[in-house]
Amino acid sequence: MTEATLTISSKNYSSWSLRGWLLCRMAGLDFEEQRVDLDDLEARQELLLLSPSVLVPRLTHGDVTVWDTLAIAEYLAEIAPDAGLLPADRVARAHCRAVSGEMHSGFHNLRSALPMNLKARHKAFKIFSGARPDVERIKAIWSECLSAYGGPYLFGALSVADAMYAPVCTRFRTYAVDLDPALSAYCEQIFEWPLLREWTEGALAEPDEIVELEVEF
Repeated sequence: MTEATLTISSKNYSSWSLRGWLLCRMAGLDFEEQRVDLDDLEARQELLLLSPSVLVPRLTHGDVTVWDTLAIAEYLAEIAPDAGLLPADRVARAHCRAVSGEMHSGFHNLRSALPMNLKARHKAFKIFSGARPDVERIKAIWSECLSAYGGPYLFGALSVADAMYAPVCTRFRTYAVDLDPALSAYCEQIFEWPLLREWTEGALAEPDEIVELEVEF
C-alpha cells in the first residue's frame, strides 16, 4: 500500500487542517498525521498566513504532494471514486463543486470575525457588520442544498461540501449564531459525525499554547 502523510497544524484552531483531515478519512486513505512544529518561526508565519505559500494541510501520497484543500479533495475523489466524495449526479456534482469552491475562496470577513476555536463557547457574541453578509450567504447555501437534496447532509449523503462547511458549523456553535431549526439540525448532524467527534477529542486534548494562532484560520 502506498504510504501517505497528512501535514496539519492545530486541531483546535486550524479549520483548513480539519477539512483536509476529514477528506482523507472520508476517502478511506490510510495516512499518518504529521504536525508542524509551532516553535518554528517559518511554520508560525505560514500558519498565520504571513507566508506567501501556505502549505497546510499538505498530503503526501507516494510520489504525489498536494497542498491546496480543493486540490486534495479532487485528488482523493480521483483515486477513491467509490468513496462518494462528489455526488454521482452531474448537476449535483457541479453544484457541490461550486459551493465548496465558494467556501474555499470566500467568506474572509467571517474567518476574521469568527475564528475556529473548538474549546470556546460564547453565550452571546456581537458579529460585526462586515461578517453578517457572509453568515447570511452560508445560511442561504445550506438552506438551498438541504431543500434541493433532502438532507440530512448538504447533498443528501456526505460529500466534499460537508467537509468544507464542517468548520463553519463549529464556528456557529462557538459564537452562538442564531439558526433556524433546519440549519440547526444540519449542524447537529455534523457534530454527531464520528469523524468530527474524533477530531474534536484531539482538539480538546491540545495544550493551550498557541492562542495567537486563533486569527485567520
